[in-house]
Amino acid sequence: MPMAKCKICGEDFSAKQSHIDRGWARFCTISCKNEGQKTGRFVACTICGKKAWKSPRALQRSKSGQFFCGKSCQTVWRNKYYSGSNHAFWKSGVAVYRKTLRSNNKPERCAICKESDTRVLQAHHRNKNRSDNTLGNLVWLCINCHRLVHLHNEEIPANS
Repeated sequence: MPMAKCKICGEDFSAKQSHIDRGWARFCTISCKNEGQKTGRFVACTICGKKAWKSPRALQRSKSGQFFCGKSCQTVWRNKYYSGSNHAFWKSGVAVYRKTLRSNNKPERCAICKESDTRVLQAHHRNKNRSDNTLGNLVWLCINCHRLVHLHNEEIPANS
């Protein structure tokens, strides 16, 4: 039987002449064939430096140009990169109004509908100035009443 040379490991192996003529005799074993079919490449993880295999599709789809070995390293990078002013919900970095309401023992319930479920309560600025965090300007509102106040000018009782 004629001999052919493996494209991966370079070893000589025997193959049928018809296979050599058709170009089928390229790999000596299944493992070399599998290795030859890989089209991606190994890239270093941005966080830990560990090598990770990425397919051509993954290499092409990376919006940031960063590659990671797993979700944990990706999350570490994302939490570092998309925090502070890079975060989508960043609003000048001042968010002490909830602490002001809680530290002055203002009862946690909606000033309009008296809802007391803390999962739906939000702090509202009466004068709509987010930098004015005085106790007289802050009031608790539930999500629904907060929306009504901002979109439909619902009145907040003066004694709350």
